[in-house]
Amino acid sequence: MSMTLFDTHAHYDSRQFHSDRDQVLSALPAQGVELVVNPGCDLASSQTAVELAGRYPFVYAAVGVHPEDCGDWEDGHIDRLRALAAQPKVVAVGEIGLDYYWPENPPKELQKRVFRAQLALAGELDLPAIVHDREAHGDCLDIVREFPRTRGVFHCFSGSAEMAMELVKLGWMISFTGVLTYKNARKAVEAAQAVPLDRIMIETDSPYMAPVPHRGKRNHSGYVGLICQRLAELKGITPDECSRITLENGRRFFQILE
Repeated sequence: MSMTLFDTHAHYDSRQFHSDRDQVLSALPAQGVELVVNPGCDLASSQTAVELAGRYPFVYAAVGVHPEDCGDWEDGHIDRLRALAAQPKVVAVGEIGLDYYWPENPPKELQKRVFRAQLALAGELDLPAIVHDREAHGDCLDIVREFPRTRGVFHCFSGSAEMAMELVKLGWMISFTGVLTYKNARKAVEAAQAVPLDRIMIETDSPYMAPVPHRGKRNHSGYVGLICQRLAELKGITPDECSRITLENGRRFFQILE
């Protein structure tokens, strides 16, 4: 199998890679992984993402403040993100969005304010946005509709097939993780079947959500091929074809065209 793969979302800034980050990243090209995008979740991890992109030719960065990490948000943070976004190899604003799952998360109104500020920044800089939406489907959809000039991807998609098609109509992309390989993943499978192939990307969301048969272990981009194989099955195409299409989709979306 000669898959060339693009893991469009992986967190190598995570402490779970502190002991062996370089070994894991250096091994990826031999595993068929051609490109990786590493999104930040706060100002510090966004800075780390930029540094990692500088160190590895196949790694690109996104910069943003995640809804779980926006509790200390100040309006001046948008200027710091703007400066980070000007660095070479920053290809998106993210990971941003809404997360209503954890009761201890920052208040919903603050999450929405931070999300809007960063969607506006993405539009201003003509960069795509990487959106995290957990248990906040209605509000996420309403807010992205307010920013028709901003395009983006709903990563680790967990909404319905209907919601996925609404986003596709708005010009957005949908990205799927190892959840596609889980037995109880009916919603993700239905969404993947509904979305046209030219609007789909794949990702590991490392170190989280490793695909079967590695479920429960630390995830890494070397497993993205398993997600590609499952998506190919669902779409009735070969894994090679699926890897080529999702690689092209990712390159086009992030404007990584060289």
